[in-house]
Amino acid sequence: MPSMQRSLAGAGLALLLTAPTPSYAAENFNYQFYGSARLQGEAVRPENREAFGSYTALRDAYSRLGVTADYTPAASGLTIFGQLEVPVDLANLRVQDPFDHSQDVRVAQVGLRGNWGSLAGGKMWMPYYNAIAYPVDVFSSYYTGFATFTNFRLSETLSYYSPEFNGFSFALAWSNDNGAGGSDRYQGTATYDLGAMALAAGLDRLSSDWRIWGFSLTHNWEKFYLGAKLEIHDSDISTGYGADGDIALNLFTSYTMGRNTLKGMLAQVDNFGETIIHLGVDHQFNPALMFFVEYYREQERAAITTKRGSGDETWLKDFGGGQVLVIGARFDF
Repeated sequence: MPSMQRSLAGAGLALLLTAPTPSYAAENFNYQFYGSARLQGEAVRPENREAFGSYTALRDAYSRLGVTADYTPAASGLTIFGQLEVPVDLANLRVQDPFDHSQDVRVAQVGLRGNWGSLAGGKMWMPYYNAIAYPVDVFSSYYTGFATFTNFRLSETLSYYSPEFNGFSFALAWSNDNGAGGSDRYQGTATYDLGAMALAAGLDRLSSDWRIWGFSLTHNWEKFYLGAKLEIHDSDISTGYGADGDIALNLFTSYTMGRNTLKGMLAQVDNFGETIIHLGVDHQFNPALMFFVEYYREQERAAITTKRGSGDETWLKDFGGGQVLVIGARFDF
């Protein structure tokens, strides 16, 4: 599988870099190439500097290249769609995810869409993440999104998203061997969208004796945005990560003034960062280019890692948390 993924990533990159046009539309068929270059400079100070010292370096903030396509056969009422997206680690000049260096494909899915909803297979963003974790995963740096118990994207997955019925919708997913101990993983979510406000509940079943229950709330009011999330482990684990009753509680708010957006989040994530403070400012210079400044602090180890290192190195070093100052830029095309 790794060699197949590398081949797929290489083919995707070659296709993207040699494409004559960014998009194409013909009768019943469309495709579009896209990309996002995201790079940050960071000053990192671990709490325990005997594990590894403070440093200043560049780090990629989830750059990617991708292509989407869809085809609607005449009078069928169905749309066939697909997406391929590869990560580009600009700091290390590699095709790899900056957090997990073994991953060289972000999304690779195909599916069907109709008035009955959508069905997709492959590697994709998971329904539980979309409904529960995404409402507070809205920072611009590498350190966004860590204050959750779930996975963002998984391969060998089938998902179904329902259409909306008077504001209510649901989603289901099955993921082969991606649960605890190689178990199959199951997810289900329900969302009620009231316009300015949305409520969601979800279940992420890692195995028969390990589940994560999740609840989220979002609210938009003029220039303010509020996102809140609660996750609870329901397991047979007594101590450490995944212990029964452990919670991830997040409260996020932002305020937009013209081209500037102020962001702040306070989170308590048991056995994965503990108390977390995350602050940031985004400046939208033009529609394609954004600059950001952020401050991130975790009480215990979760997101901070070695210089240009991966998440694996976070767990090899007992550095007791720490703090980071970030200055970066994002260019979308």
